[in-house]
Amino acid sequence: MNNPFSQKEFPRSSAYHPDWIRAGVSGGANALWLTEWLAQAMDLRPGMRVLDLGCGRALSSIFLHREFGVQVWATDLWCSADENLRRIRDAGVEDGVFPIHADARSLPFAAEFFDAIVSIDSYFYYGTDDLYLNYLARFVKPGGPIGIAGAGLMRELEGVLPEHLRAWWTPELWCLHSADWWRRHWERTGFLDIGLADTLPEGWRLWREWHLAIAPDNLPEIQALEADQGRYLGYVRCVGRRREGIQLEEPIVSIPTQYTKTPLLVK
Repeated sequence: MNNPFSQKEFPRSSAYHPDWIRAGVSGGANALWLTEWLAQAMDLRPGMRVLDLGCGRALSSIFLHREFGVQVWATDLWCSADENLRRIRDAGVEDGVFPIHADARSLPFAAEFFDAIVSIDSYFYYGTDDLYLNYLARFVKPGGPIGIAGAGLMRELEGVLPEHLRAWWTPELWCLHSADWWRRHWERTGFLDIGLADTLPEGWRLWREWHLAIAPDNLPEIQALEADQGRYLGYVRCVGRRREGIQLEEPIVSIPTQYTKTPLLVK
């Protein structure tokens, strides 16, 4: 069987049927490749409770449970938890993967519930907010890792957008950033000890191969990747651990007030 998703860099991912991967497409990257790459830096162990934030159609969640024996809360806003449950049942992992429909900014979990948090090709949609890490880090135990992997930049875009990217680039792509940018973005909060922030070798090639396999008609993106050759486009990851002894502020969700009637005008 010809498997376009079999890559020597990702031996675990290569065992999964290409039809199953195609049926679970929910974004512009192979979720299994990125999850396997991220997991290499996260020391996941059986029985750990893991939040898979922005899991899409839960391929990454199923993969994490099957490959590492962790319990996974597969959380997404855009994809149906009902559909994900059917996919989870068909994969035979209903006892270890739990589908949740929730907004990343309004998570229904207790503080310090998770041993680890991962986010695959999703974090840039909400994590660029200067205040978001303070919110998210509350859900992982002190010392627990938070890791992200997804599309990004090899270096920040400064000034005028390069000519070879203009036919593909849209305003929402300004959420993409480099590994160094993510390191600085996280470090300045003081909440995490950053273990690494790096790029996937030949990530642009894997990005291109993914689109040739699942969306060959997406010529603007494929042509942008071919013209770029990894100068700007590729995959990035960042992993940090919540610092021990750091007090995280509770998010403000309302301000208690009491109305007192007073004169409107000076007589």
